[in-house]
Amino acid sequence: MTRATDQAGVATAGAPSAPASAVSPDGPGNVLVVNAGSSSVKLRLLAPDDQVLAAHDLRAAAGRPDPDELERAVEELAHAGEVAITGHRVVHGGSVFTDPVLVDDEVEGQLRALVPLAPLHQPAALAALADVSAVLPGVPRVACFDTAFHARMPPEAVTYAVPARWREEYGVRRYGFHGLSHAYASRRAAELTGARRVVTAHLGSGASLAAVRDGVSVDTTMGFTPLEGMVMATRSGTVDPGLLLWLQTEQGMSAEELTDALFHHSGMTGLVGSADMRAVLEGARRPGSPEALGLAVYLHRLRAETAAMAAALGGMDALVLTGGVGEHAAPVRSGAAAGLGFLGVAIDEARSDSYQRGDLEISAPGAPVRTLVIEAREDIEIARAARACLPARAGG
Repeated sequence: MTRATDQAGVATAGAPSAPASAVSPDGPGNVLVVNAGSSSVKLRLLAPDDQVLAAHDLRAAAGRPDPDELERAVEELAHAGEVAITGHRVVHGGSVFTDPVLVDDEVEGQLRALVPLAPLHQPAALAALADVSAVLPGVPRVACFDTAFHARMPPEAVTYAVPARWREEYGVRRYGFHGLSHAYASRRAAELTGARRVVTAHLGSGASLAAVRDGVSVDTTMGFTPLEGMVMATRSGTVDPGLLLWLQTEQGMSAEELTDALFHHSGMTGLVGSADMRAVLEGARRPGSPEALGLAVYLHRLRAETAAMAAALGGMDALVLTGGVGEHAAPVRSGAAAGLGFLGVAIDEARSDSYQRGDLEISAPGAPVRTLVIEAREDIEIARAARACLPARAGG
C-alpha cells in the first residue's frame, strides 16, 4: 500500500464514531461516561460498540454544574439507553490507583485525600461522582485515572533528584497526566500506521506530551502535579524552582499566592492576557505583539518537549496531535513541525489546513515520521475501562 493510499485511508469525517478495532467485544451494556473538568462536565452515553447514543455538555461554576441541570441531563441520557455502569475521569490516582477501580466509600475517601495534588480537577471529578450517583443510585461506578497510563514508566523517568526522605516518606515522584487521551491517541496511531514509537501531544487548556513504545508510556512531560511541562492556557508549565523560592523569601509571596498565580494566572494568560488560543493566533499576526511572543514561547516549549520525548524512545515513528489546540490550530501544527525537521517530521500544509474532524494523516510525502491529527476520544478509553471492571465485580 502506498503512502498516498495510507493517507486517504486515515482520513475520516462526519459524526464521531469509534474505529472497529476499538470495540470491546465482551463488555456489558451501555456506559455513561462522565468527564468533569474545572469549567465543564461532559456526559456521553456509549453503546457496547462505542457509538455515542447521546451527549450533554454542561457548564460548571466553580467546578460543579447546577444540580437540577445535571439531573435532567443524566435522566435524558438514561432514556436513550439503559445505563449499565458509569465511568468517571479522575485526574489523580496517586501511587494507590494504577488501574481503573470500582468506587465505594473507601475509594472515594482515598480520592479526596489526593485533592491537593490536582486542585483544579479532583474536586470537580468527586462532585460529579456524587451528583451522578444520586441520580442513578445502585449503578456501579468506575474511576478511570489520568495518571494510570503512566504508572509503569521506568524508574529513571519517574524519579526526582530530591532527598530520599521526600521520595520514601512523602511519595514524591513524577506521575504524569492526560493518560486517558495519550492511551487512546497512541493506540489509534498504531492502528492506522503500525508505528511502535509514538509521541502523543495532547494540546488543550492543559497540555502534555507522552513517549509511548508499543502501547506503554515510557516518559511524559507532566510530573507530580499537572503543572510541569508545557505552557498551558492558565498554567505556567515548568519554571525554575529557585524562582519560586526567591519569590517567597525575597518578595514575601505566600504558598497560596504562588499556587493561585501558577495555576490560574500564568501560561498564555500570563504571557498574553488571554487563555484563548484563537485570540493568540489572531494577535500573533502582528509582529512584536504580546501574542507573537506568547506563541513563540509556546512553540519553543512544544518543540523542545517533543524532542525530549523522541529521545526517550530512541527516535519516533509517529507524532500525534490531539486535544482542542492540536486538532483545531493549524498554525500550531505548522509551527511545531517547522522546528522538528531534524527528527524527520514534515507536514503537508494544505492537508493540515484542510483538517475538520476525525483522524487525518498530515505527513508530507516521504517524511520519515508519520504525523497525524487524531480526534480526542477519552470517552472511548473510559468506557473500555469501565466495561473491564464490571465482569470482575460480578465474579467477585
